[in-house]
Amino acid sequence: MISLICFIFMINISIAYSQDKTVTVPDRDTPVAQNSDVVNKIDGTPVLLGDTTLFVIQKNVGSFSPQERAEAVSNRLEKIANDPSTSLENLQVIENADITNIVVGDKLLLTLTDKDAKAANQTRQILGKEYLEIIKNTIIQYRKERSLGNILKGIIYSFISTLVLLILLKVFNQVYPRIITRLQNWTGIRIPELRIQNIELLPAARVSNIVTRLVKIIRTILVISIFYIYISLVLSFFPWTKQISSRLISYFLAAIYKSWLAFADYLPNIFALALIIFISYYSLKFIRYLFTELGNGTISVPGFYNDWAEPTYKLVFLIIVALALVLAFPYLPGFGSPAFQGISVFLGILFSLGSTAVVANVVAGTILIYTRAFQMGDRIKIGEAIGDIVEKTLLVTRIRTIKNVIITIPNGTVLTSQIINYTALSQDPNYYLILHTTITLGYDVPWRKVHQVLIDAAIATNNILTEPIPFVLQTSLDDFYVSYELNAYSNKPMLMANIYSDLHQNIQDKCSEAGIEILSPHYSAVRDGNQTTIPENYLSEDYKAPGFRLSSLNNLFNPDNSKNTPNL
Repeated sequence: MISLICFIFMINISIAYSQDKTVTVPDRDTPVAQNSDVVNKIDGTPVLLGDTTLFVIQKNVGSFSPQERAEAVSNRLEKIANDPSTSLENLQVIENADITNIVVGDKLLLTLTDKDAKAANQTRQILGKEYLEIIKNTIIQYRKERSLGNILKGIIYSFISTLVLLILLKVFNQVYPRIITRLQNWTGIRIPELRIQNIELLPAARVSNIVTRLVKIIRTILVISIFYIYISLVLSFFPWTKQISSRLISYFLAAIYKSWLAFADYLPNIFALALIIFISYYSLKFIRYLFTELGNGTISVPGFYNDWAEPTYKLVFLIIVALALVLAFPYLPGFGSPAFQGISVFLGILFSLGSTAVVANVVAGTILIYTRAFQMGDRIKIGEAIGDIVEKTLLVTRIRTIKNVIITIPNGTVLTSQIINYTALSQDPNYYLILHTTITLGYDVPWRKVHQVLIDAAIATNNILTEPIPFVLQTSLDDFYVSYELNAYSNKPMLMANIYSDLHQNIQDKCSEAGIEILSPHYSAVRDGNQTTIPENYLSEDYKAPGFRLSSLNNLFNPDNSKNTPNL
């Protein structure tokens, strides 16, 4: 079907151009002086019959300009061509002394002078005979095109073209859904994901969607092209619209020709872009291999840690891609145009104004990577957030708290905050993590007893190391109590919350077993008559709560008598 339309299309192109041998001459309504695109550069006004140019009048006759002469001759020819009763046998050339007339019967068509002959570089007699032959042939063709048979033929061709158009549209409507279904079925099979080495740029589903959209665009272009060809064909079948068809065809061919010239001019840029892409791709491939081996430890560089391999590769990747874009930028279409430059400046200003925080976070992320403040899985504290590192990027750091809450912290904030890493030295036998907690007891409790009780509580706690031995520091001597700080070693920083909970439970149990009350010394000093706070299962069976101490008013003024005051 497409072949049939293209065949009819090419036939009509040749017919249209064969009938108009002087297509480079300006239209009848366009002054020649204003048209600088005439190929033959001949000054003058064309004589037209329909959409066909017969010849050009370049000189004036008396007070009549070339434009007025050409218009008058064109009008006379049109009247004669539209009058079937006028026989072309009556067309003849009449020679006079100074002029040559072309007449039909007793009607004058055209007068030629010596100036016309000189402009045409011929004698007046030969020019008259040539013009007479051109007029005859053009009128014959004009009447033939407008004959009933030719019009019926145009109607038949139009019907065939319409039928072919409908068949093509029907085929498109049936084939297109099948193509879309086939593309969707090929997702992940023949249409893989788009990736650069191990970096997945686009998943297979997204690539399939892009291919589907391209097919839709191609279908739309094909349908528009078929309609364009169809309209040009139908218009070319009738003499009244043949000129419009010729223009449409010339526009189409001119667009194709200009597109081909633009493509041919752009070919060197395409080769340059291909070379840049080729070098960049294989450079990244080699660098990926190199840093993979560095990360695996197969290749070692003094002072370069294995965990630096992946982030360093990402930085090198960004640098190479940025350099490739800079090199490819001048070869992009429209690089030198003012619109392209204006958009580039606008995007540059927009990026500069909006990327300050982003650049600061990227720089901070790079510094954090190479200072090795923390690694993946470390238990750290940043500000008030405590948790395990689950992700490190150039922009943010993500930690998971013991409550399974993900906290995202910009790297700029991380860099300016105090970072406490509980995991960094936890496996070093010389620098185990020390967990500590503080308890306050009154001066009435012997400090040696307190030390032993706290150490026993630490040793009884799971995940507390017995070596090195836990130790106690007395951090302050206050008015009513002493502050005891228990320090214990552990190599399980990830279990800090559970260890602290077990340690506090054991401190309570051990203090109760030793008869030590854990309460405010202020309360102990004024609790006269109240039962001890030690749980009952730790008290002896004959324990009784102390009574209230009563003394007479006189004892307030005689302290010596207060010693004999009974307890009630």
